[in-house]
Amino acid sequence: MKVIVDMDVCKDHGQCVFAAPEVFQINDSGRLVYESEVDEALRDAVEEAADVCPLQAITVEG
Repeated sequence: MKVIVDMDVCKDHGQCVFAAPEVFQINDSGRLVYESEVDEALRDAVEEAADVCPLQAITVEG
């Protein structure tokens, strides 16, 4: 499964980090970083992260 975050839209609110910490993290500079290729076993958590994103910046493909 592929995860895409539109970094032009993302404002680093971090709600995705709470929903799927295995995929999304806030780095030392306060910016969101994430895994773009994710195991199918994490689908529910990633879809929850996409749902809770206040700016709807996360897309899940595959």
